[in-house]
Amino acid sequence: MASRDPKKSAHASPESPYDPILDSIAEGVFTVDSDWRIQSFNRAAERITKTPRGEAIGRPCWEVFRASICESACALRETMASGERIVDRQAYIVNADGDRVPIGLSTALLRDEDGAIIGGVETFRDLSVEEELRRELAGRIRFGDMISKNHLVQEIFALVPDIAESGSTVLIRGDSGTGKELLARAIHEQSPRSDGPLIVVNCGALPDTLLESELFGHLAGAFTDATRDKPGRFELANGGTIFLDEIGDVSPALQSRLLRVLQDGSYEPLGAVETRHSDARVICATNRDLDAMVESGDFRRDLYYRINVVTLELPPLRERREDIPALVKHFIEKFNRLREKTVTGVSPRVMDILMRHDYPGNIRELENIIEHAFVTCRSGVIRARHLPTALLPGGGSGSDKAPTLEELERDFLFALMERVEWDRAAAAHELGIHRTTLWRRLKRLGIEAPAREGEHD
Repeated sequence: MASRDPKKSAHASPESPYDPILDSIAEGVFTVDSDWRIQSFNRAAERITKTPRGEAIGRPCWEVFRASICESACALRETMASGERIVDRQAYIVNADGDRVPIGLSTALLRDEDGAIIGGVETFRDLSVEEELRRELAGRIRFGDMISKNHLVQEIFALVPDIAESGSTVLIRGDSGTGKELLARAIHEQSPRSDGPLIVVNCGALPDTLLESELFGHLAGAFTDATRDKPGRFELANGGTIFLDEIGDVSPALQSRLLRVLQDGSYEPLGAVETRHSDARVICATNRDLDAMVESGDFRRDLYYRINVVTLELPPLRERREDIPALVKHFIEKFNRLREKTVTGVSPRVMDILMRHDYPGNIRELENIIEHAFVTCRSGVIRARHLPTALLPGGGSGSDKAPTLEELERDFLFALMERVEWDRAAAAHELGIHRTTLWRRLKRLGIEAPAREGEHD
């Protein structure tokens, strides 16, 4: 590319023969003029986009690539505006067959002999194989909507298919926010009842009188405001699964009615005289110590034995900190989709803060933290100033302790690597050190290039 006349490259004729230099490059290469119309298009670009060169030449680049960043964050437009090249940004294009193809792209300016900008050049490579490998690796820490590499949670993942197939009543223990409902949903979706409904009831959210009506339904006239018949959740869950969350909050009076429906599926709606039956699988969950409640008489022993057929225990997030980076990435991707933003990751300082936090609210709290950060962080990297002030050392009150030398070094190197677009050679040259020395420091400090927009599990 360096030996070619950029003016000729940027204004190749559609009828001209294929360029042997461009066509020898394994990556896709195309150039545009100042009106964003494609002027050259190599064989690799044809292969990746499945668009013949003759159809691409002369068309606006966004019509050919239909990339995830074309409308909101075009990399080539960014380079044309700033003069700064972009290296290995990740995005998606839609090829001529309508398939979504992940790519890694780089951009640069094209100038004439006088140094005037006459267009831009973009190289891109197909990341389909790499993404497939990432998905395979991600599959080892994902189960349904749950994400974890913790060995205890992995053991639960391994048990779920057999538990789902069994049809037995399941009790899921764990603190609030640990993902008990997600686990219940995974069991239901893996079970032979997956075509049936999954009905969720939060037993701790309603008083006894309303909860009884919610579970078993009522007939018109059963109480003052009962103007018509209403089916209960057990009836709605017939043929599927009913998930009774916070089962430990049910009063002893209502526990006896639950015991009966768990024993043989029979119940009576409020105001009814005939018995009805429900063929619903029951999954229960609690954040309370049911064993202690049984000993104190607050929870019926016979009901406890009925729901405690298969027990699964989800550890709190503070005991599975190795999951925090993957969860952070997952929530960033989620809110990028929901808010149409291009947040690429978190700074090392933020990751330090997140890794040290105890998370009394568990995974739900971490999700709320990332959602809070998205309010003020429009794009790029989430930094400490984007976090809730209560999460910062000193609670954001001005009593924040000074960062350690290692933290200062980490923040400095991360900022430098962002500025040089993660070009280690450029960073090492600026620091006056060997690239190997820089690599060792980055590894020691746990600094890695953040995931770019368009990158998914």
